Amino acid sequence: MSLFSMRSALLLTPLLAASPAMAASPAKAAPAAKSSPKAEEACMAMARENFGPGVAITSARMVAAGTMPGEMGAPPVELPAHCRVEGTINARQSKGVTYGIGFAIAMPANWQGRFLLQGGGGLNGTIRPPIGAAASGKVPALARGFAVISHDSGHKGAVFNRDFMVDQRAALDFAESSVREVALLGKAITRAYYRRPIARSYMAGCSTGGRETMLAAQRYPELFDGLVIGAPAMRTGNSNLATTYAAVTFNQAAPRDEAGLPIPAQIFSAADRKTILDGLLNQCDALDGRKDGMIANVAACHFRPAALVCAPGSAQNCLSPLQAEVLERAFQPPRDKAGHALYSPFPYDTGIVATGGGIPGFLPTGMQGPLGPPIRDLTFDPDARIEAIRADFVQGLTDTDRWTNLSGFLGHGGKVLFYHGVSDPWFSALDTWDYWQRAAAENGSAFTDASRFYMVPGMGHCGGGNAFDTFDLLGAVVDWVEKGSAPEAIDAYRRTGTDTMPLCPYPGFARYSGDPGRYSCAPR
Repeated sequence: MSLFSMRSALLLTPLLAASPAMAASPAKAAPAAKSSPKAEEACMAMARENFGPGVAITSARMVAAGTMPGEMGAPPVELPAHCRVEGTINARQSKGVTYGIGFAIAMPANWQGRFLLQGGGGLNGTIRPPIGAAASGKVPALARGFAVISHDSGHKGAVFNRDFMVDQRAALDFAESSVREVALLGKAITRAYYRRPIARSYMAGCSTGGRETMLAAQRYPELFDGLVIGAPAMRTGNSNLATTYAAVTFNQAAPRDEAGLPIPAQIFSAADRKTILDGLLNQCDALDGRKDGMIANVAACHFRPAALVCAPGSAQNCLSPLQAEVLERAFQPPRDKAGHALYSPFPYDTGIVATGGGIPGFLPTGMQGPLGPPIRDLTFDPDARIEAIRADFVQGLTDTDRWTNLSGFLGHGGKVLFYHGVSDPWFSALDTWDYWQRAAAENGSAFTDASRFYMVPGMGHCGGGNAFDTFDLLGAVVDWVEKGSAPEAIDAYRRTGTDTMPLCPYPGFARYSGDPGRYSCAPR
């Protein structure tokens, strides 16, 4: 199976608005509340509750209010006192390995009646802190008074370790069933602890968490009132195929070593990367009304690598014809022998040249990445690869790119927000946009009146990059579900600093008004 293996692998018309008044109501922490002896007693009592066959509560304890480090350089977050309950669903042994869906739920003393299922990441395998940080701006869901549950999707292991796939139940839990199991149990625990009903239920996640949240809308439409879906890993076989194709394409412009193998680190020098970034900005930056190093008008950016080719007699601040050619081809999707595209194109954006820590940009660096060493192949057979992907039935069950009938979710008033970093090098933002358009065609105004899609210029995979990558879509979907306030533009911040610019429903974009710090959402 090719999940996360780099080797094997309608138009929405945005409403005009002005920032900052156009943003959803700012996120605020729920009123402070301290734990009490009564709350501590109620929390410990959760260990004695019977939540049905197969559910084992292993820990129930009060956690004092405190500070938790932010992720990816973000400021620390303040968390309230809460009851943390941990346990396992259907623990079992198979061939000497322990399986079962491990979970942790945090229930704050200042509960506001809301429940959130937190999406995972990679191939899961660990229980991440249940705080609900995805697309929640500077205040995670737990600090807002949500009960939040997190889980490992049915196995233990490193983030990209797929050994669990040999076990049928573990594979099924990862592919889909853990979402329903954990949501239902989390709701039962929440009701038991607070002794009153849940008012509204939400789910949010990015990458694998985005895929899991898509899955909830498609296969368990009654479970949630509002969803936030980020950069979904919705068809990893195809996306891996596309990134492998791109790597092989880039290799065709690489110098060779003594064995005749390409040297990926030497395809684009630091000077070449600057040339590409400068050329991209020259062609696309001002399309939003301001040259600021950001390409906000994503839909209008039609970058032409050929314009960067060296003129005769010149060798500075330009590319060779072969470099420009592979730069053109690698961002396009691979095609089968019948000419059918096997994935979406990748957009050109400022983050494609990134070489720093974490996940590098789309251009090859030659460095060891999170998924292994660089690919050094010079040939690629897309037909053989796509046949293997289509024959992988676990992959097919895991994928969420095909199902677009959302009548059940929309029928009970569900609302869903999508977001994707334009510089994401793993999953193309245009592939998620393609799904949004197909869902709009399938469901019509029922979908377009209940969904928005936000491109995040400069942002890499789920965060990072030269981007305003801190934004509160969770608050926006809550306002939409509970107040009927449809989101327009959303204020987005850098992880450090106070400057802001709006995210606009795509294909609209943040157009600079000419006044310092002022933008309006412009339709394309």
